[in-house]
Amino acid sequence: MTVIGVLVLAVALIAVVTLAKAVRIVPQQRQDVVERLGKYKRTLSPGLNLLVPFIDAVRTKVDMREQVVSFPPQPVITSDNLVVSIDTVLYFKVVDSVRATYEISSFLQAIEQLTVTTLRNVIGSLDLERALTSRDEINRHLSGVLDETTGRWGIKVTRVEIKAIEPPASIRDSMEKQMRAERDRRAAILTAEGHKQSVILTAEGDKQSAVLRADGDRQARILQAEGQAKAIRTVFDAIHQANPSQKVLAYQYLQALPQIAQGSANKVWIIPAELTKALEGMGGALGGLSQMVGDLPAPEAADQASQVEREAAEAAQAAAAAAQQIHDEVRVAEAQATGSKGPQGLPAPEPVSPASLVEDPADQRERG
Repeated sequence: MTVIGVLVLAVALIAVVTLAKAVRIVPQQRQDVVERLGKYKRTLSPGLNLLVPFIDAVRTKVDMREQVVSFPPQPVITSDNLVVSIDTVLYFKVVDSVRATYEISSFLQAIEQLTVTTLRNVIGSLDLERALTSRDEINRHLSGVLDETTGRWGIKVTRVEIKAIEPPASIRDSMEKQMRAERDRRAAILTAEGHKQSVILTAEGDKQSAVLRADGDRQARILQAEGQAKAIRTVFDAIHQANPSQKVLAYQYLQALPQIAQGSANKVWIIPAELTKALEGMGGALGGLSQMVGDLPAPEAADQASQVEREAAEAAQAAAAAAQQIHDEVRVAEAQATGSKGPQGLPAPEPVSPASLVEDPADQRERG
Protein backbone atom coordinates (compact mmCIF):
# COMPACT_ATOMS: atom_id res chain seq x y z
CA MET A 1 0.00 0.00 0.00
CA THR A 2 2.82 2.32 0.70
CA VAL A 3 4.41 1.66 -2.69
CA ILE A 4 1.07 2.17 -4.48
CA GLY A 5 0.53 5.43 -2.65
CA VAL A 6 3.94 6.72 -3.62
CA LEU A 7 3.33 5.82 -7.26
CA VAL A 8 -0.02 7.57 -7.30
CA LEU A 9 1.55 10.65 -5.77
CA ALA A 10 4.36 10.61 -8.34
CA VAL A 11 1.90 10.28 -11.21
CA ALA A 12 -0.19 13.15 -9.89
CA LEU A 13 2.90 15.30 -9.49
CA ILE A 14 4.01 14.50 -13.03
CA ALA A 15 0.55 15.35 -14.34
CA VAL A 16 0.56 18.69 -12.58
CA VAL A 17 4.01 19.59 -13.89
CA THR A 18 3.06 18.51 -17.38
CA LEU A 19 -0.10 20.57 -17.27
CA ALA A 20 1.84 23.60 -16.02
CA LYS A 21 4.30 23.32 -18.87
CA ALA A 22 1.57 22.75 -21.43
CA VAL A 23 -0.53 25.75 -20.51
CA ARG A 24 0.93 29.28 -20.91
CA ILE A 25 -0.99 32.53 -20.17
CA VAL A 26 0.56 35.63 -21.84
CA PRO A 27 -0.50 39.12 -20.56
CA GLN A 28 -1.41 42.04 -22.79
CA GLN A 29 1.43 43.95 -24.56
CA ARG A 30 3.83 41.03 -24.24
CA GLN A 31 5.04 38.36 -26.61
CA ASP A 32 6.80 35.11 -25.74
CA VAL A 33 9.24 33.52 -28.17
CA VAL A 34 8.86 29.69 -28.14
CA GLU A 35 11.57 27.23 -29.23
CA ARG A 36 11.06 23.56 -29.91
CA LEU A 37 14.12 21.51 -29.22
CA GLY A 38 16.27 24.64 -29.45
CA LYS A 39 14.76 25.97 -32.65
CA TYR A 40 12.36 28.87 -33.04
CA LYS A 41 8.86 27.52 -33.27
CA ARG A 42 6.38 30.35 -32.81
CA THR A 43 5.48 33.50 -30.88
CA LEU A 44 2.82 33.37 -28.25
CA SER A 45 0.23 36.13 -28.43
CA PRO A 46 -1.53 37.54 -25.35
CA GLY A 47 -4.04 35.12 -23.83
CA LEU A 48 -4.13 31.35 -23.21
CA ASN A 49 -1.63 29.27 -25.19
CA LEU A 50 -0.83 25.51 -25.17
CA LEU A 51 2.67 24.05 -25.50
CA VAL A 52 4.06 20.60 -25.91
CA PRO A 53 5.42 19.71 -22.49
CA PHE A 54 9.13 19.08 -22.19
CA ILE A 55 9.55 19.82 -25.90
CA ASP A 56 8.52 23.45 -26.31
CA ALA A 57 10.23 26.11 -24.20
CA VAL A 58 9.86 29.87 -23.89
CA ARG A 59 13.11 31.57 -24.95
CA THR A 60 12.35 35.24 -24.11
CA LYS A 61 9.50 37.35 -22.89
CA VAL A 62 9.46 40.58 -24.89
CA ASP A 63 7.69 43.71 -23.60
CA MET A 64 5.99 45.41 -26.55
CA ARG A 65 5.30 48.71 -24.76
CA GLU A 66 7.31 51.88 -25.42
CA GLN A 67 10.25 52.11 -23.05
CA VAL A 68 12.32 54.99 -21.73
CA VAL A 69 16.02 54.69 -21.07
CA SER A 70 18.19 57.44 -19.54
CA PHE A 71 21.88 57.11 -20.32
CA PRO A 72 24.53 58.45 -17.94
CA PRO A 73 26.42 61.67 -18.86
CA GLN A 74 28.93 61.22 -21.66
CA PRO A 75 31.97 63.47 -22.24
CA VAL A 76 31.96 64.85 -25.78
CA ILE A 77 34.50 67.13 -27.50
CA THR A 78 33.18 69.97 -29.64
CA SER A 79 34.81 71.34 -32.79
CA ASP A 80 36.45 74.15 -30.78
CA ASN A 81 38.14 71.56 -28.49
CA LEU A 82 35.91 71.98 -25.47
CA VAL A 83 34.80 68.96 -23.43
CA VAL A 84 31.11 69.03 -22.56
CA SER A 85 29.02 66.51 -20.66
CA ILE A 86 25.76 65.46 -22.34
CA ASP A 87 22.83 63.53 -20.83
CA THR A 88 20.43 61.81 -23.24
CA VAL A 89 17.04 60.15 -22.92
CA LEU A 90 15.92 57.50 -25.43
CA TYR A 91 12.35 56.44 -26.23
CA PHE A 92 11.95 53.14 -28.14
CA LYS A 93 9.64 50.17 -28.58
CA VAL A 94 10.01 46.60 -29.91
CA VAL A 95 8.04 46.02 -33.07
CA ASP A 96 9.39 42.53 -33.90
CA SER A 97 10.08 40.29 -30.93
CA VAL A 98 11.71 37.54 -33.02
CA ARG A 99 14.36 39.82 -34.55
CA ALA A 100 14.89 41.58 -31.21
CA THR A 101 15.67 38.13 -29.79
CA TYR A 102 17.79 36.59 -32.49
CA GLU A 103 19.34 39.51 -34.41
CA ILE A 104 21.26 40.95 -31.45
CA SER A 105 22.20 39.59 -28.10
CA SER A 106 21.37 42.73 -26.02
CA PHE A 107 19.54 45.40 -27.94
CA LEU A 108 19.46 47.82 -24.96
CA GLN A 109 23.25 47.86 -24.64
CA ALA A 110 23.59 48.16 -28.39
CA ILE A 111 21.25 51.18 -28.46
CA GLU A 112 23.24 52.86 -25.69
CA GLN A 113 26.58 52.46 -27.45
CA LEU A 114 25.11 53.54 -30.77
CA THR A 115 23.65 56.65 -29.16
CA VAL A 116 27.00 57.61 -27.60
CA THR A 117 28.98 57.19 -30.82
CA THR A 118 26.40 59.05 -32.91
CA LEU A 119 26.27 61.85 -30.36
CA ARG A 120 30.03 62.27 -30.44
CA ASN A 121 30.01 62.45 -34.22
CA VAL A 122 27.27 65.09 -34.24
CA ILE A 123 28.69 67.24 -31.44
CA GLY A 124 32.22 66.96 -32.84
CA SER A 125 31.10 68.85 -35.95
CA LEU A 126 29.62 71.75 -33.94
CA ASP A 127 31.16 74.44 -31.79
CA LEU A 128 29.99 75.08 -28.24
CA GLU A 129 27.74 78.00 -29.12
CA ARG A 130 25.97 76.10 -31.83
CA ALA A 131 25.76 72.92 -29.76
CA LEU A 132 23.98 74.82 -27.00
CA THR A 133 21.45 76.34 -29.39
CA SER A 134 20.91 73.39 -31.80
CA ARG A 135 19.29 70.77 -29.63
CA ASP A 136 16.43 70.16 -32.05
CA GLU A 137 18.86 69.57 -34.88
CA ILE A 138 20.93 67.16 -32.76
CA ASN A 139 17.79 65.28 -31.69
CA ARG A 140 16.59 64.89 -35.28
CA HIS A 141 20.00 63.64 -36.40
CA LEU A 142 20.23 61.10 -33.57
CA SER A 143 16.70 59.86 -34.19
CA GLY A 144 17.40 59.35 -37.89
CA VAL A 145 20.64 57.39 -37.34
CA LEU A 146 19.28 55.25 -34.52
CA ASP A 147 16.03 54.46 -36.31
CA GLU A 148 17.88 53.38 -39.44
CA THR A 149 20.26 51.10 -37.52
CA THR A 150 17.86 49.62 -34.98
CA GLY A 151 15.28 48.84 -37.63
CA ARG A 152 17.21 45.66 -38.48
CA TRP A 153 16.82 44.58 -34.85
CA GLY A 154 13.06 44.93 -34.82
CA ILE A 155 13.22 48.08 -32.66
CA LYS A 156 11.67 51.46 -33.38
CA VAL A 157 13.35 54.54 -31.87
CA THR A 158 10.53 57.03 -31.43
CA ARG A 159 12.39 59.93 -29.86
CA VAL A 160 15.79 61.05 -28.59
CA GLU A 161 16.11 64.00 -26.21
CA ILE A 162 19.18 65.74 -24.80
CA LYS A 163 18.58 66.44 -21.12
CA ALA A 164 21.53 68.72 -20.46
CA ILE A 165 24.75 70.00 -21.99
CA GLU A 166 27.20 70.98 -19.27
CA PRO A 167 30.29 72.96 -20.38
CA PRO A 168 33.31 73.32 -18.07
CA ALA A 169 33.11 75.65 -15.07
CA SER A 170 35.51 78.22 -16.57
CA ILE A 171 33.44 78.33 -19.75
CA ARG A 172 30.27 78.82 -17.73
CA ASP A 173 31.84 81.78 -15.91
CA SER A 174 32.91 83.33 -19.19
CA MET A 175 29.45 82.82 -20.64
CA GLU A 176 27.84 84.44 -17.60
CA LYS A 177 30.13 87.45 -17.91
CA GLN A 178 29.36 87.68 -21.61
CA MET A 179 25.62 87.53 -20.99
CA ARG A 180 25.91 90.12 -18.22
CA ALA A 181 27.82 92.47 -20.52
CA GLU A 182 25.26 91.91 -23.26
CA ARG A 183 22.41 92.71 -20.89
CA ASP A 184 24.21 95.86 -19.69
CA ARG A 185 24.70 96.94 -23.29
CA ARG A 186 21.03 96.40 -24.10
CA ALA A 187 20.02 98.27 -20.95
CA ALA A 188 22.25 101.21 -21.92
CA ILE A 189 20.81 101.23 -25.44
CA LEU A 190 17.24 101.14 -24.14
CA THR A 191 18.01 103.95 -21.67
CA ALA A 192 19.52 106.09 -24.43
CA GLU A 193 16.57 105.42 -26.72
CA GLY A 194 14.17 106.31 -23.91
CA HIS A 195 16.02 109.59 -23.25
CA LYS A 196 16.01 110.34 -26.96
CA GLN A 197 12.27 109.74 -27.21
CA SER A 198 11.71 111.89 -24.12
CA VAL A 199 13.70 114.80 -25.59
CA ILE A 200 11.92 114.47 -28.93
CA LEU A 201 8.50 114.41 -27.30
CA THR A 202 9.40 117.38 -25.08
CA ALA A 203 10.59 119.39 -28.09
CA GLU A 204 7.50 118.41 -30.03
CA GLY A 205 5.31 119.49 -27.13
CA ASP A 206 7.13 122.85 -26.87
CA LYS A 207 6.73 123.36 -30.59
CA GLN A 208 3.01 122.62 -30.53
CA SER A 209 2.61 124.82 -27.44
CA ALA A 210 4.40 127.73 -29.16
CA VAL A 211 2.32 127.26 -32.30
CA LEU A 212 -0.91 127.16 -30.34
CA ARG A 213 0.13 130.16 -28.24
CA ALA A 214 1.00 132.18 -31.37
CA ASP A 215 -2.27 131.15 -32.97
CA GLY A 216 -4.13 132.19 -29.83
CA ASP A 217 -2.40 135.58 -29.78
CA ARG A 218 -3.21 136.06 -33.44
CA GLN A 219 -6.85 135.18 -32.88
CA ALA A 220 -6.98 137.49 -29.84
CA ARG A 221 -5.52 140.40 -31.80
CA ILE A 222 -7.88 139.76 -34.68
CA LEU A 223 -10.86 139.68 -32.33
CA GLN A 224 -9.61 142.80 -30.51
CA ALA A 225 -9.15 144.65 -33.80
CA GLU A 226 -12.57 143.52 -34.96
CA GLY A 227 -14.03 144.70 -31.64
CA GLN A 228 -12.35 148.10 -31.93
CA ALA A 229 -13.47 148.45 -35.52
CA LYS A 230 -17.00 147.54 -34.53
CA ALA A 231 -16.91 150.03 -31.64
CA ILE A 232 -15.62 152.83 -33.90
CA ARG A 233 -18.22 151.94 -36.49
CA THR A 234 -20.94 151.97 -33.84
CA VAL A 235 -19.82 155.36 -32.47
CA PHE A 236 -19.51 156.77 -35.97
CA ASP A 237 -23.00 155.51 -36.90
CA ALA A 238 -24.38 156.86 -33.63
CA ILE A 239 -22.84 160.30 -34.27
CA HIS A 240 -24.24 160.40 -37.81
CA GLN A 241 -27.65 159.25 -36.65
CA ALA A 242 -27.68 161.83 -33.83
CA ASN A 243 -26.52 164.63 -36.20
CA PRO A 244 -24.75 166.71 -33.49
CA SER A 245 -24.53 170.46 -33.98
CA GLN A 246 -21.34 172.50 -34.02
CA LYS A 247 -22.34 174.03 -30.70
CA VAL A 248 -22.02 170.64 -28.97
CA LEU A 249 -18.67 169.98 -30.65
CA ALA A 250 -17.33 173.37 -29.63
CA TYR A 251 -18.52 172.81 -26.09
CA GLN A 252 -16.73 169.45 -25.92
CA TYR A 253 -13.54 171.08 -27.22
CA LEU A 254 -13.68 173.75 -24.52
CA GLN A 255 -14.11 171.05 -21.86
CA ALA A 256 -11.01 169.21 -23.12
CA LEU A 257 -8.69 172.26 -22.98
CA PRO A 258 -8.31 172.37 -19.15
CA GLN A 259 -7.61 168.65 -19.07
CA ILE A 260 -4.85 169.09 -21.62
CA ALA A 261 -3.32 171.96 -19.63
CA GLN A 262 -3.38 169.92 -16.38
CA GLY A 263 -1.09 167.17 -17.70
CA SER A 264 1.94 166.47 -15.46
CA ALA A 265 4.25 166.36 -18.51
CA ASN A 266 3.10 169.71 -19.90
CA LYS A 267 5.76 171.93 -18.33
CA VAL A 268 6.40 174.26 -21.28
CA TRP A 269 3.96 174.97 -24.07
CA ILE A 270 4.54 176.89 -27.26
CA ILE A 271 1.27 178.68 -27.93
CA PRO A 272 0.71 179.78 -31.53
CA ALA A 273 -0.62 183.28 -32.08
CA GLU A 274 -3.58 181.91 -33.92
CA LEU A 275 -4.90 180.20 -30.77
CA THR A 276 -6.72 183.34 -29.58
CA LYS A 277 -8.19 183.83 -33.00
CA ALA A 278 -9.34 180.25 -33.01
CA LEU A 279 -10.95 180.78 -29.61
CA GLU A 280 -12.63 183.95 -30.92
CA GLY A 281 -13.97 182.07 -33.90
CA MET A 282 -15.18 179.29 -31.64
CA GLY A 283 -16.90 181.81 -29.42
CA GLY A 284 -18.53 183.37 -32.46
CA ALA A 285 -19.64 179.92 -33.52
CA LEU A 286 -21.12 179.31 -30.08
CA GLY A 287 -22.97 182.61 -30.24
CA GLY A 288 -24.31 182.16 -33.75
CA LEU A 289 -25.21 178.52 -33.64
CA SER A 290 -28.61 179.36 -32.27
CA GLN A 291 -29.48 181.13 -35.53
CA MET A 292 -28.50 178.19 -37.77
CA VAL A 293 -31.21 176.50 -39.73
CA GLY A 294 -32.31 173.21 -38.27
CA ASP A 295 -30.52 173.75 -34.87
CA LEU A 296 -33.15 175.73 -32.96
CA PRO A 297 -33.71 174.57 -29.41
CA ALA A 298 -37.01 172.97 -28.60
CA PRO A 299 -39.36 174.86 -26.28
CA GLU A 300 -39.13 172.22 -23.61
CA ALA A 301 -35.30 172.45 -23.68
CA ALA A 302 -35.01 176.22 -22.98
CA ASP A 303 -33.81 175.75 -19.44
CA GLN A 304 -31.28 173.19 -20.55
CA ALA A 305 -29.95 175.56 -23.24
CA SER A 306 -29.41 178.37 -20.71
CA GLN A 307 -27.56 175.95 -18.43
CA VAL A 308 -25.39 174.79 -21.34
CA GLU A 309 -24.56 178.43 -22.17
CA ARG A 310 -23.49 179.09 -18.59
CA GLU A 311 -21.30 175.98 -18.56
CA ALA A 312 -19.81 177.01 -21.93
CA ALA A 313 -18.98 180.48 -20.52
CA GLU A 314 -17.28 178.95 -17.50
CA ALA A 315 -15.32 176.52 -19.70
CA ALA A 316 -14.24 179.44 -21.94
CA GLN A 317 -13.00 181.42 -18.92
CA ALA A 318 -11.03 178.38 -17.67
CA ALA A 319 -9.51 177.84 -21.12
CA ALA A 320 -8.51 181.51 -21.47
CA ALA A 321 -6.93 181.51 -18.01
CA ALA A 322 -5.00 178.32 -18.80
CA ALA A 323 -3.77 179.76 -22.11
CA GLN A 324 -2.65 183.00 -20.39
CA GLN A 325 -0.78 181.03 -17.70
CA ILE A 326 0.97 178.88 -20.25
CA HIS A 327 1.94 181.97 -22.25
CA ASP A 328 3.45 183.58 -19.13
CA GLU A 329 5.47 180.43 -18.41
CA VAL A 330 6.80 180.46 -21.96
CA ARG A 331 7.92 184.07 -21.67
CA VAL A 332 9.68 183.40 -18.37
CA ALA A 333 11.47 180.35 -19.88
CA GLU A 334 12.62 182.45 -22.86
CA ALA A 335 13.91 185.17 -20.53
CA GLN A 336 15.94 182.63 -18.55
CA ALA A 337 17.32 181.10 -21.75
CA THR A 338 18.52 184.51 -23.20
CA GLY A 339 20.29 185.58 -20.01
CA SER A 340 17.83 188.26 -18.81
CA LYS A 341 18.21 190.29 -22.02
CA GLY A 342 14.52 190.70 -22.35
CA PRO A 343 12.01 188.16 -23.60
CA GLN A 344 12.50 187.09 -27.17
CA GLY A 345 10.22 184.74 -28.99
CA LEU A 346 6.75 184.71 -30.34
CA PRO A 347 4.75 187.95 -30.06
CA ALA A 348 2.21 187.98 -27.27
CA PRO A 349 -1.30 187.45 -28.48
CA GLU A 350 -3.94 189.96 -27.78
CA PRO A 351 -5.73 189.25 -24.52
CA VAL A 352 -9.07 187.60 -25.01
CA SER A 353 -11.83 188.10 -22.56
CA PRO A 354 -13.92 185.11 -21.65
CA ALA A 355 -17.07 186.97 -22.61
CA SER A 356 -15.82 187.32 -26.16
CA LEU A 357 -15.70 183.56 -26.53
CA VAL A 358 -19.44 183.27 -26.15
CA GLU A 359 -20.52 186.36 -28.07
CA ASP A 360 -22.51 186.12 -31.18
CA PRO A 361 -20.32 186.26 -34.27
CA ALA A 362 -22.96 188.47 -35.88
CA ASP A 363 -22.37 191.12 -33.17
CA GLN A 364 -18.65 190.85 -33.74
CA ARG A 365 -19.15 191.45 -37.46
CA GLU A 366 -21.30 194.53 -36.70
CA ARG A 367 -18.57 195.93 -34.40
CA GLY A 368 -15.93 195.12 -36.95
